Amino acid sequence: MGYPRILTIQDISCVGQCSMAVALPILSACGLETCLLPTALLSTHTGGFGKPAVVHFDQALSEIWRHWLDCGITFDGILVGYLGSLGAIQAAEDILDRLLAPGGVAIVDPVMGDHGKLYSGFDRSYVQAMKGLCRRADVLLPNLTEAALLTGVSYSETLAENPQEWLAQLGCHQVVLTGMGDGPETTGALLWQDGRVERYTHPRIARNFHGTGDIFAASFAGALLQGRRTGDAMTFAADFTYRCVAQTAANPAHWYGVKFEPLLPLLGCLAEG
Repeated sequence: MGYPRILTIQDISCVGQCSMAVALPILSACGLETCLLPTALLSTHTGGFGKPAVVHFDQALSEIWRHWLDCGITFDGILVGYLGSLGAIQAAEDILDRLLAPGGVAIVDPVMGDHGKLYSGFDRSYVQAMKGLCRRADVLLPNLTEAALLTGVSYSETLAENPQEWLAQLGCHQVVLTGMGDGPETTGALLWQDGRVERYTHPRIARNFHGTGDIFAASFAGALLQGRRTGDAMTFAADFTYRCVAQTAANPAHWYGVKFEPLLPLLGCLAEG
C-alpha cells in the first residue's frame, strides 16, 4: 500500500464545519499524508452567521509555494476548494503547474455559487479567472450552478436530463457534476469522461446543509488517491456524504454544518486498501 501525499488549497472557516476543517480530517482518515495551504481565515462560514471577520493570505501564498519548490516538495494529488480571491486563483495555478508530481492528479472544486447564483463578493472577473484554473484540472467537481457559470449555459439548461451535450465546454477530460438527481426525490452525481457518462443517485433529504460539497470533494479525492477509479470514487463520495447528511438531518439545531466526524471510521477501508 502506498502513502500518497495530497495538498489541499482552500480557506479555513473557524466555525461551521466546512472547507479546510472538513478536508483535513477526511483526507487524513483516508490514509493520505495531508498538507495544507490556507487561502484565507474566516471567523465562520458565510451561510447564516452574519458577516464574518476575514483575513486573506494572498501576499504570503507565493512565498509559501516557492519555499516548497526550493525544498523539492511535490504532491501526488492537489485538491483545490474555496479560494476567494484572484490572487489565490493565481497561486493555485502556479502550484498545479510546478508542484504536482509526475503522474499526480489535480482535482478542482470551483467553489463560487449555488442554487443558480454566484456567491456574494464574486463577479465575472472571478469566474473568468476560475476558467483558467479549471483547464488545469484532471478532474473537475462543479455543482450545476458552477458548471453554468463556467460554460455560459443557462442554469435552467444544466437541469436538463442530458448535460453531456455541453459538459465538453468545461475543457476538462473528467467532470463530476454534483447535485444531479433523477427527479425531486433523488440527488447524486454524474461523471462525464470524454463523452462517456456514468450516473449515481441516492435519496434526497429535503433540507439544505452547509459543507456537503466539501465533504464530497475530500472523500472523492481520498478515494481517487487510494486507487479507486473515478466512477467508483464518485460513488464512494456520494454515499459517504449521504450518510453524513442523514446523521445530521434529525437535529434541526445543527443548521450550520454536517455531523461528519462520527462517520470518519468508515473511511478506513480506503487506507486499508
